[in-house]
Amino acid sequence: MEQRKNEVLPGALNLMALKTLSTPGPLHGYGIARRIELISGNALQLNHGTIYPALLRLEQMGRIKSEWGVSENNRRAKYYSITRGGRKRLAAEEEVWRRASDVMLRFLTPSEENL
Repeated sequence: MEQRKNEVLPGALNLMALKTLSTPGPLHGYGIARRIELISGNALQLNHGTIYPALLRLEQMGRIKSEWGVSENNRRAKYYSITRGGRKRLAAEEEVWRRASDVMLRFLTPSEENL
């Protein structure tokens, strides 16, 4: 059950990417990865082989869309933004993860009422 620093539970990366794109507006893949790392307190380290396949899958599912633009360092970059369907899926996934984490917390911090 040991989890390395860059491993993410199945489905969690999709949720993190959608959540990241739900607030600041369009971001390129590198920016999404860095924001996820920052929010995680650097507990996660995402590389190209992790973030870009996840973004491709989300785009193929219609959860996000992409558009080419120019990055802050004047390079061509693909910018991603969340779609209406992505926002709906994000709301549903957030609820699933909240329920799952509540259940896990009951096991990790048992109280008299849970026993």
